[in-house]
Amino acid sequence: MSAKEPVTELHPGYSSEGATATAWATAVGGMAEAEIFWLSTVRPDGRPHVTPLLAVWADGALHFCTGPDERKAKNLAANAHCALTTSTAGGNDLHAGLDVIVEGDAVPVEDETTLRGLADLYAAKYGSDWQFEVRDGAFYGDGNRAVVFRVEPATAFGFGRGETYSQTRWSFDGRA
Repeated sequence: MSAKEPVTELHPGYSSEGATATAWATAVGGMAEAEIFWLSTVRPDGRPHVTPLLAVWADGALHFCTGPDERKAKNLAANAHCALTTSTAGGNDLHAGLDVIVEGDAVPVEDETTLRGLADLYAAKYGSDWQFEVRDGAFYGDGNRAVVFRVEPATAFGFGRGETYSQTRWSFDGRA
């Protein structure tokens, strides 16, 4: 779990009567287990760019990798602000699950000790097709270089679905 505990707030206007805020630990558990994430970045001309990718949760942040020449890497080089979105148990089921959105800045990870730990997490979570060699401050797989990014939550949102619906906001800067 993140070293920083967020301020948690339920938005009653978008929640069922009697709903409670989702605990941050529940959101973290969902992100740790989720397989597919959607990364939203901003193109240089201001248009949005959204793409699916794999990510792992470690040390209070989501981590993902991409080729240095891919659109998302180029977007992040110009503007680090981004959002990662996923859905926990229930996926696209209107009546079950939790959608989690993490907003923050994507920061390159180049420390090789950290990268080796992240490579181990990728292999454990996604299997043998996602094993990376670590060298020169990056992941290498099938001969291709991938830069790794860390997104520590600045703000996050959780949309609970089920018998009750809830909208939770987690703020990490001390403001709700």
